[in-house]
Amino acid sequence: MGSYSIVFSQNNTISKNAQISILTCGSGSELYSTFGHSAIRIWDPVTRTDNIYNYGIFDFNAPNFYLNFVKGKLLFKVNKQDFSRFLYEYQYDKRSVKEQVLNLNYTQKEQLYNYLEKNVKPENRDYLYDYLYNNCATKIIGVLNSSLGKDLSLKEDHLTEKYTFRQLLDQKLTTNTWSSFGIDLALGSRIDKKATALQHTFLPDYVWSQLENSTIKGEPLVLSNRSILKEEVKVKSINFLVTPFFWVFLLLAVVLFITYMDFKNHLWSKWLDGILLFVTGISGLVLTLLWFATDHTATANNYNLLWVVPFNLVALYFIFRKKDSALIIHKYSIFLLILLLVVPIIQLTGVQKFHPAFIPVLLSLAIRYIFIWYKTKNNKN
Repeated sequence: MGSYSIVFSQNNTISKNAQISILTCGSGSELYSTFGHSAIRIWDPVTRTDNIYNYGIFDFNAPNFYLNFVKGKLLFKVNKQDFSRFLYEYQYDKRSVKEQVLNLNYTQKEQLYNYLEKNVKPENRDYLYDYLYNNCATKIIGVLNSSLGKDLSLKEDHLTEKYTFRQLLDQKLTTNTWSSFGIDLALGSRIDKKATALQHTFLPDYVWSQLENSTIKGEPLVLSNRSILKEEVKVKSINFLVTPFFWVFLLLAVVLFITYMDFKNHLWSKWLDGILLFVTGISGLVLTLLWFATDHTATANNYNLLWVVPFNLVALYFIFRKKDSALIIHKYSIFLLILLLVVPIIQLTGVQKFHPAFIPVLLSLAIRYIFIWYKTKNNKN
């Protein structure tokens, strides 16, 4: 028992000269690193330790990783690693790293250190990840709140303008990319509500600004700040031929041409309608599952289901059935057109914002639904 106490005191103490800081890291090239990163650094010249407590660790090889990701049950963990190794990774990726040294007394340093050391134990290190409410950045605020208690005052009056969650995501995304397109398709109206100042801190940049405007026992929380690694200028060249805007406008052009030829030659290119119904039906089925069959908070209340309609998979059968389907398809085309008319109302009222690349897609669908309505209005195939 005595020897255990000596080992414990050697490995779980922090000196009065220790320095605790928050690191804010810039964006990376991969989607998961687009929004930046936050971590906690503890440097102690007395014990000659310099460690990073990193809440952004996940394991691709974990059991059922992809299934849990889809279901919204993805576990992240906190990990302790050497600062030099951490910094090398960001230097290699040419990402910026900024540091805010916290203005803490010895007791507060001990509290924060002990909290982190308890957190990195195998039985405590896992947490249920949520990219808006419980990620590597929000964890920083949570750790400071939990360890420093009433000493800490997080002021929420420093933002001159507050944004919705979608607007905050857009600050880090390039509009004409598939990542932006996919995020706006998969995430519902819940991310179109205005975020509070603290909710802004799901992005590391806002953790930085929040800490700069917080106090500890009436004194500024941040003692000093500095840039450790400056971001290298990245020249981003995007091939327009692989962007969403190119493909959706190409789709619109193809639909306009084929519909014109159908009208002119009294034809019905059912293969085109079949493709549109299949793609929107499958997409609608996926969005429905994300809403009702997962724990993702941001995929609920998704009004993209007004135009990616899962029932379109059923309509496929009637489109290609030879007998007694015209009346059903005629009524269904009217139903789909009504749903499309609701989309701009949702957009204008601010209930949910849609990606601008959706507009050519909606026009393409409207053209074909009107054509289907026209071809079936006399109940003839």
